[in-house]
Amino acid sequence: MKPIFKSDAAKGVMLDWFERFRARIPVQTVSRLVPTRFGETHVLVAGEGPPLVVLHGAMASSAHLVGELAPLLSRFRIHAIDVIGQSVKTPHERPSVKNDDYGVWLAEVLDGLELNAAPIIAVSWGGFAAIRLAVHAPERIERLALLVPAGIVNGSAWQGLTKMMWPLMMWRMFPSERRFDAFANHLLTTTDDDWKPYLRDAFSSFNMDMRVPKLATPDELSRFRAPTFVLAGDGDVSFPGDKLLARAAELFPSLVERELVADCRHSPPTTDAFRAWLAEKLVRFLDDARSTTYRSNVISS
Repeated sequence: MKPIFKSDAAKGVMLDWFERFRARIPVQTVSRLVPTRFGETHVLVAGEGPPLVVLHGAMASSAHLVGELAPLLSRFRIHAIDVIGQSVKTPHERPSVKNDDYGVWLAEVLDGLELNAAPIIAVSWGGFAAIRLAVHAPERIERLALLVPAGIVNGSAWQGLTKMMWPLMMWRMFPSERRFDAFANHLLTTTDDDWKPYLRDAFSSFNMDMRVPKLATPDELSRFRAPTFVLAGDGDVSFPGDKLLARAAELFPSLVERELVADCRHSPPTTDAFRAWLAEKLVRFLDDARSTTYRSNVISS
């Protein structure tokens, strides 16, 4: 298997970006290293309150996600885990996406953090890891919030080719701002001074993981009973929102809420307004997770 990065210099670029996103976090953060059979896993810890585990998406990091969830730092002690194979702060190891390796890995990280069970918020590829934990050791999850998660549905191969892969290939062969925008506009809902240039460097630095994660089945999740919330974007090419929410209802017997965000690509808005809205939504879910009231909403980003 290829190394995660194209060169040591490329890894250095991503390390610089990690520190840049970490500097945006409004409170002090602490780094921890947790041993697992797959190598040491980096965890960024911040905030005050009961423990909350969070998992970022592909080619991102703990620092990215803590910054986006900053409004939660006054309510929770966040343990942001750098997802193995998808962050500059992880070992050069990419577990299988066709079995429960990611679930085994995540259970061992929780062991190292001395968390017998915890609520989990997981984004995109991190959602796949959390779902594999729900299959492997469902008792380790107290509540589960999945934001545009992998591992539930896949998008159209044709849409993925024409809207994502072809524009990406054209940009790589003939780099220009216009060609990168043709790709990024199908991925990002909003842009800011950090996210768009970060993604440009990330897609230049990572050897992309092109494997398609295993989709969960109802039988696999039959033992999982933790209250679950799923958020999707109606313009998500990778995991189409309507399709994702429909299948989530089939997979999770304990699904208590689902949310379809209007005018939202795979990467949700990176605005203060959206961060505040999402934090309020997550706090309500985490505080009221025993509720059996089912809610299905469509909101505007």
